[in-house]
Amino acid sequence: MALPESYFDGVFANAALFHVPRQELPRVLHELSETLKPRCVLFCSNPRGNNEEGWSGDRYSCFYRPSTWRKYVTAAGFTELNHYYRPPGLPRHKQPWLATVWRNV
Repeated sequence: MALPESYFDGVFANAALFHVPRQELPRVLHELSETLKPRCVLFCSNPRGNNEEGWSGDRYSCFYRPSTWRKYVTAAGFTELNHYYRPPGLPRHKQPWLATVWRNV
């Protein structure tokens, strides 16, 4: 997808980026950073895991540890603003989704 440079105030990537293969993730995150105006925001929500990836039926998925996810996104030039686990109100082991909010720098 061709995205305009420094165009958007935010990118909302809910349950999307975990379908990007590991080898393509740095490029995709860099392109998302480039399409944001300076100091604007990226929202991501991905299911957590132990850095597994592969096919499940017709879907490709990557399930990262939070620390691994942070390494990828910070390497793309983002600073973490906030994170939380979903669904709310449950013990952490029953909250498979990690939502993160980032600012491009």
